[in-house]
Amino acid sequence: MASEETSTLKTAPHGGAREPVRPATRAWTPWKARLLVLGIVLTALNLRPAITSLGALLEEVRDGLGMSGSVAGLLTSVPPLCFAVFGVTAPRLARRFGPGAVVCAGMAALTAGLLIRPYAGGTAGFLAASALALMGIAVSNVLMPVIVKRWFPDRVGSMTGLYSMALACGTSIAAAATVPVTDALGGGWQPGLTVWAALAAVAVLPWLPFVRDRGAASARGSGPSESGPAAVTTATAATAVPAENPAAGAASAQSAPAQSAPAQSAPAERPALRITRSRTAWALAVFFGLQATGAYVTMGWMAQIFRDAGVSAGTSGVLLAVTMAMGIPLAFVIPRVASRLPHQGPMVVVLGVCGLAGYAGLYLAPAGGAWAWAVLLGISNCAFPLALTMVGMRAKTGPGVAQLSAFAQSTGYLISIPGPLLVGVLYQHSGGWGLPIALMSALMVPQMAAGVLAGRNRTVEDEAAR
Repeated sequence: MASEETSTLKTAPHGGAREPVRPATRAWTPWKARLLVLGIVLTALNLRPAITSLGALLEEVRDGLGMSGSVAGLLTSVPPLCFAVFGVTAPRLARRFGPGAVVCAGMAALTAGLLIRPYAGGTAGFLAASALALMGIAVSNVLMPVIVKRWFPDRVGSMTGLYSMALACGTSIAAAATVPVTDALGGGWQPGLTVWAALAAVAVLPWLPFVRDRGAASARGSGPSESGPAAVTTATAATAVPAENPAAGAASAQSAPAQSAPAQSAPAERPALRITRSRTAWALAVFFGLQATGAYVTMGWMAQIFRDAGVSAGTSGVLLAVTMAMGIPLAFVIPRVASRLPHQGPMVVVLGVCGLAGYAGLYLAPAGGAWAWAVLLGISNCAFPLALTMVGMRAKTGPGVAQLSAFAQSTGYLISIPGPLLVGVLYQHSGGWGLPIALMSALMVPQMAAGVLAGRNRTVEDEAAR
């Protein structure tokens, strides 16, 4: 997806005619800005309940559908598989229809999948309906950083924090409330899973006014048909580098002349097409994939670990909610702190050490120190908002962010697919959680190494050009 920041100034759209493009044809009104923020928050709230609600009821779903541990492992691997397969299509769809329209369609697909899934009949139908829901999540996952960069280029850190905090809030609410809601609805797991479709349906509404904005995106493959509040302020803001990052700001100041004239815009954007030549892009993809492995194992299996250790189903759901809830305050703080640092490696290491301590606790005393392990793993899972922040910081332009987001998330989710499945296989054949926990602890080491490399102060455009 090309950059709206450059299109609202002087730069020609990526891949289009190199001619000056006037700013907005329709005014960016305050109510529409507020509606966009509401849409971002509601979308983020819906990006994980489909997964954590299933984790809280995994034992009931397995019994109801007659799943083995290996098949349940396959079920917990479906989210990263769908994110990898469908996420890579998000930038192309956004260029054609506009990001608002794609996210709106994604939330509609999520609603339909959540409604169908519990009553699809059999494991195959359950997996197919889950894939439909996760397809909607996948495209929204990829486009959220792009939308933040596009309409809030001077507030990347704070908006990413808000989005990540809402995501963590939705994740924890679903984990904590699914079992009580299921009990209140009669104890059947089908209504307990279906109820989350209502929240997804609400998230469709704020995006409806943005569906009509696909004209500019499809005609030029570029920016919005209406200028964001920050996109028309200054040339510095138009470079879409977080204002909180002084080192990146210096880089943007050096690159500004290259973006000021139509004749010079094409060379500045071409390297983004060869993003696979960037070591930082690969490091970020590996970091994203390994943290996603830990996150989906946690969401899919942690409640079961506690239940097997003798903790009640309701308390196990609350413990999972605590893990997810740690991201509510930290997901707002971490992006703001990370965007002010030239190197995010130390933050990566701190989060990784918390993960190692949490896994050690689950192995040695899963029930005795359950609350402490839930908190430590919750802190470790905040590698996700850190990864999203680095996506916005490791690229200079909107097109760079779009390609880096799609590459890092799609490649990362491909990397994460075997993890939850392998955990299920090890659990079934070993009869305990020792081997699965040892596997997750071992994966934390390369996660920290890749995160340190991805956190270096450089951009994918510069590396691709070399």
